[in-house]
Amino acid sequence: MSDTLAGLFQVAALLVLLGVCYVPLGDYMARVFTAERHWRIESMLYRLVWVDASGGQRWPTYAAGVLGFSFVSCVLLYLLQRLQPVLSASFGHGPVPPATAFNTAVSFVTNTNWQSYVPEQTLGDTVQMAGLTVQNVLSAAVGLAVAVALIRGFVRSGTDRLGNVWVDLTRGTVRILLPLAFVAAVLLLVMGVTMSLHAGVDTTGVDGAAHTLPLAPTASQEAIKQLGTNGGGIFNANSAHPFENPNAVSNLFQIFLMLLIPVCLTRTFGTMVRNPRQGTVLVSVMGVLWAGLLAVAWYAETHPNGPAALAAGGALEGKEVRFGIPSSVLFGISTTGTSTGAVNSMHDSFTGGAGGATLLNMLLGEVAPGGVGTGLYGILVLAVIAVFLAGLMVGRTPEYLGKKLGRREVTAAAVSILVMPTIVLIGAGLAIALPGTAGALNNGGAHGFSEVLYAYASTANNNGSAFAGITVTGNFFQSTLGVAMLLGRFVPILAVLALAGSLAAQRRVEPGAGTLPTDKPQFAVLVGGTVVLVAALTFFPALALGPIAEALA
Repeated sequence: MSDTLAGLFQVAALLVLLGVCYVPLGDYMARVFTAERHWRIESMLYRLVWVDASGGQRWPTYAAGVLGFSFVSCVLLYLLQRLQPVLSASFGHGPVPPATAFNTAVSFVTNTNWQSYVPEQTLGDTVQMAGLTVQNVLSAAVGLAVAVALIRGFVRSGTDRLGNVWVDLTRGTVRILLPLAFVAAVLLLVMGVTMSLHAGVDTTGVDGAAHTLPLAPTASQEAIKQLGTNGGGIFNANSAHPFENPNAVSNLFQIFLMLLIPVCLTRTFGTMVRNPRQGTVLVSVMGVLWAGLLAVAWYAETHPNGPAALAAGGALEGKEVRFGIPSSVLFGISTTGTSTGAVNSMHDSFTGGAGGATLLNMLLGEVAPGGVGTGLYGILVLAVIAVFLAGLMVGRTPEYLGKKLGRREVTAAAVSILVMPTIVLIGAGLAIALPGTAGALNNGGAHGFSEVLYAYASTANNNGSAFAGITVTGNFFQSTLGVAMLLGRFVPILAVLALAGSLAAQRRVEPGAGTLPTDKPQFAVLVGGTVVLVAALTFFPALALGPIAEALA
């Protein structure tokens, strides 16, 4: 069987698996966030932390809960890293340097999982499990909670209450993320992913010399790493490491885990607004964007420039030979489209066209299909912009799901979509302009520029993958990329919650003869066009200086 045919079979199998899970998981998540009764363990947690689970919250209170919870999480994770030598199972690792500890704490709390260190040489099992793995769960739960709050903004009428952030965080963790991660971890163990609390195992290499192979509690972190669209590897090679991703079956399963919750959340949205076709429209937009970029990257990797790549029959540099080009491209497009950031190949070694596709995937706003929760509220914000533009064209007050989109709503949506481009372009511009940062680039010209642009696009979109030709261990990159993660995560969340609060306060308007139908294919085209138009107008000059110039060279 040819590599191309095998790759097509993988894509088909992936789509079948997602199709099987779409309705049951999407409807289950809708029931989780609309159920009246609390589980006993949830009630115990509420009493333990003095939470009134029956009280609803206005959007500022909900937002304060998200920010406060994330701030405490960031401080605790920072302290765990700095105090590592006094913790058990540290395996002799010292305290993580302050700049790296700050960057890592921000990274995992914001669901970015950007890593500027070698994990197996820096962190022991306690920090990995009690710090990073815990944040892999909780940061995904935060994204879920914000997405559900926005859905309630569309569903509720004449109220200033969006729900309870502590209830939403608890339910997302206890009823969705932990059960799914447990099942996924067991399946990964069966597929050959390692799980050990030992520091390493001694072995003899092919050179006859003794070596120590690092071990780790891999399966448990790998499961939530992919399921929660986190991406931080427990080994430096990430999902190219045989202990994290041993074979083709585990590779396909990990891609499935990345896409599972973001895709099924569109069904949750349709179910909660009592019109499943609304969710179908959104998932179709996500699917077309994902498939289009996959086709571009696949073609670019199998039709490269340069004599060495042409002689090899494809751009094989930077690819794990167990997976080859099709699986590497499928993984790369899925990971950059879901804000996961895990890699099973070196994105820095992708051709100009394929590297540009992964970069554009993030610059679209991480909506194809986006991260856990973030993908859904990201594409809903773009849908609001699309409805507003349609209203301008026909001279009518725009309405979406029975809610009028006035100045406050459109302002909140505009702030949400403008934050990321501002961070990316200012950050990349500063890094290129300052003379002291040039030494961090291992490449010059268009590819060197792409490395810098990719780094800020990855952090501002809370993705976490990288063009690894750039060295980001200096204080400038550690601090500016950390700020990019914080602003890229929490400013859009505040804007989205403000939008949700404004929508919930409105009375529902019944659709009339002039109302734009938002559950039809035409609206899918409008939303998809808006996504592409926003990215094209904002980032085309930067892309022309980087991956486009490289691809045409």
